[in-house]
Amino acid sequence: MSQSAARYHIVHETSYSYETPVSLSRQLLHLTPRDCSWQRCLAHQISVKPEVTAARERNDCFGNPVRELAIEFPHRSLCVRAESTIDVLPHLPALAGITHADRALSAGPSPTWETVREALAYGSRPVLLDASRFQFESPYVRVKHEFASYARPSFTPGRPVFDAVQALMRRIYDEFDFDPEATTVATPVLKVLAEKRGVCQDFAHLMLSCLRSQGLAARYVSGYLLTQPPPGQPRMVGADASHAWVSVFCPELDGGRWVDFDPTNNLLPDTQHITLAWGRDFADVSPLRGIILGGDAHELDVAVTVTPVVETRGEAALLP
Repeated sequence: MSQSAARYHIVHETSYSYETPVSLSRQLLHLTPRDCSWQRCLAHQISVKPEVTAARERNDCFGNPVRELAIEFPHRSLCVRAESTIDVLPHLPALAGITHADRALSAGPSPTWETVREALAYGSRPVLLDASRFQFESPYVRVKHEFASYARPSFTPGRPVFDAVQALMRRIYDEFDFDPEATTVATPVLKVLAEKRGVCQDFAHLMLSCLRSQGLAARYVSGYLLTQPPPGQPRMVGADASHAWVSVFCPELDGGRWVDFDPTNNLLPDTQHITLAWGRDFADVSPLRGIILGGDAHELDVAVTVTPVVETRGEAALLP
């Protein structure tokens, strides 16, 4: 492992308990971390109880690895355990206008946000198909004047694009309260804007709505975040959670560059963020979704544990 890389062992467990037997279940899993230029999946396995009838692996339209499962006999519970070992390299951008820990990372040139918007506009050449599909509305992201109005103070004329995006991120962090009781997965993003409360998924959808309403291309990123236990207390198994942030495209940097922003924590993701998948919004990358016949009411339990790994005499060891 590189001296500058961070290595993690991740366990993501999902359990459903059904009130009545489920006769048929078909599930789509986004639980396999994708390989990126800054991230490598060293080991990965998924175990399922009860035993599946059929399974296959493929990539979805965004390049995310997915697994399809079918269970075609009666069952009262479903347990899916995904276990991964990941290396994450430092990948903070060296761009003008970007700051991290209150310091500038670079004094290099940076295009204005208007220049980026024009490069992504309809009729522009070359056509940036990979980015343009992240400019429009999707199931959980809206393109409306309310979001353009909220974003406007950050997108002043001639401002460098990533400086403007970071200003928007900072405002969301300052003006919205983290409240896990305020929303559900179905809460409209307009309600999040009005009530200024939510969780990481809501803040990602809000920021995406603002950016796309400004004509920019931005995608939803799902993954994990290393959390730190209180001083003197051990890391608790199952106490971590899935996380979400956004990635913004600039066509004029390095032939096209995506840069990540985390509005929940007001920072640029680096080695403490583990990327699982990306898409237009949460609907594209839900860790586990499917259809069932039967079951009636159910109980859901999700536990995520992210553990740093250190190397000791050439062997890997988990930190307590």
